[in-house]
Amino acid sequence: MKKLIFLLVLGAGVGLASCTNKTKEDTTMKSELAEKADAFAPFRLTTDLSVLTEKEKQMLPHLFRAAKIMNEIFWVEAFGDKEAVLSKAADPAAEKFIKINYGPWERLNANEPFLEGFGEKPAGSNFYPKDMTKEEFEAWDEPTKTSLYTLIRRDAAGKLQAIPFHEAFQEQIAQAVESIRKAAELAEDPGLKKYLELRAEALLTDDYYASDVAWMEMKTNTIDFIVGPIENYEDQLFGYKAAHEAFILIKDKEWSQRLEKYAALLPDLQKALPCKPAYKSETPGSDSDMNAYDVVYYAGDCNAGSKTIAINLPNDEQVRADKGSRKLQLKNAMQAKFDQILLPITDLLIAEDQRQHVKFDAFFENTMFHEVAHGLGMGNTTDGTQTVREALKETYTSIEESKADILGLWAVYQLNEQGEFTDKDLMDNFVTFMAGIFRSVRFGAASAHGKANMIRFYYFQEKGAFERDAASGTYRVNFEKMKQAMLDLSDLVLTVQGDGDYAQAKTLIEEKGFVREGLQADLDRIGEAGIPVDIVFEQGPEVLGL
Repeated sequence: MKKLIFLLVLGAGVGLASCTNKTKEDTTMKSELAEKADAFAPFRLTTDLSVLTEKEKQMLPHLFRAAKIMNEIFWVEAFGDKEAVLSKAADPAAEKFIKINYGPWERLNANEPFLEGFGEKPAGSNFYPKDMTKEEFEAWDEPTKTSLYTLIRRDAAGKLQAIPFHEAFQEQIAQAVESIRKAAELAEDPGLKKYLELRAEALLTDDYYASDVAWMEMKTNTIDFIVGPIENYEDQLFGYKAAHEAFILIKDKEWSQRLEKYAALLPDLQKALPCKPAYKSETPGSDSDMNAYDVVYYAGDCNAGSKTIAINLPNDEQVRADKGSRKLQLKNAMQAKFDQILLPITDLLIAEDQRQHVKFDAFFENTMFHEVAHGLGMGNTTDGTQTVREALKETYTSIEESKADILGLWAVYQLNEQGEFTDKDLMDNFVTFMAGIFRSVRFGAASAHGKANMIRFYYFQEKGAFERDAASGTYRVNFEKMKQAMLDLSDLVLTVQGDGDYAQAKTLIEEKGFVREGLQADLDRIGEAGIPVDIVFEQGPEVLGL
């Protein structure tokens, strides 16, 4: 049975055409792929392991093994048989670019194929049969079809069937569970031990509630390990399916202490949201916390294309209501993006007299409160009939990222108004936010984060939040107009979510979720200047010296 299911999983891999002829066109393609691969700046994921006890150091190899298994599972979800595409790599640059994208489709270029013999990327990746239509799926009477944790395949008779993840990936999950349990045996922190034990069990059952609660209750652990099927970005057909990933994190206790006071402010921020009372009627969990980490390993979904620099979890609305959420800032990866990408963009596109306002502390705050903002607003529609995620379907991730982006900036503004910050120049956050749009909009229309930045760019443009100087090709923030645009867009997105207004969400994305000619010209300037698109990691036990 295990072999049959795994063949069903791999069976959705894409057919390939042979590309063995060494032609001039092949050489050109190689050089283009080398250029694309080089647009991702390398960064070594390291940290000071002296903060760990000997047993904590002994845990790491087990966590690395489990994380690598999540990486292999994600390859199946994103593409199919990875060897089928890696075998087509003509040189190291092509192999690097295939691995960055987990397949032959360029994630930061609207998922365009970059290898011969591949067609359009399936909107549902490899979570669904390639020949399945939306109409067939919607007409199918199967209660588990919309589960986060099922693969959809065809049985021997050609009928759709839903296969739970723990069955579809039974052999891999068993290996990961063994490694996680070995790590749990070594864990000295009681909260971490309990979480790892429950997370191992969750991988075997696809029931994650208890392990999510245990993860929320961890407070004193130095190592953190996020593992399992978590985010929905990879499923752009319906947004139903969660993809496997893993992070291995080491807490920066000094930076984390700076953030402690902000976690308690979440309920007050919810009450102050710039929208009608009905759209802020839920009470966020009060057990939320914020911490800063050095990340030492990314695997699977979080490692595909653009790299995550902050985390807000769990996604389960019930856990959020019961326990709140945790906001994890990945400080070393964040610093790498600031230094290698945001500062060079600033020097190219931000008005010279405003460049002084682009600062790492403002970038850190904007990113941190983006994650805080994921916990604001409504998890369920105002009529109580469904979750916002269910109501907005495939538009949910783009609208949710739009909400988090704009409310993150609003949260900084609001806390400053309440006197929570001292010696704060909000212009730092506004100009850094503007520069950040150019960084993130390069993620492209295939990315929820990219769409969110496009929506905000054009909304700000319409409201006069910035002006572009044609002579210098630089942008200048208008503080008062950006503040008003921030308030108005916050209200709009919160209302769309609270109403579960799928039609309005689609309209926002269709009207503003793409790059128009003028913006594209400036993005081309960024590329021509050799500014990296994103970062790619040198990572693993050997990088840490294990």
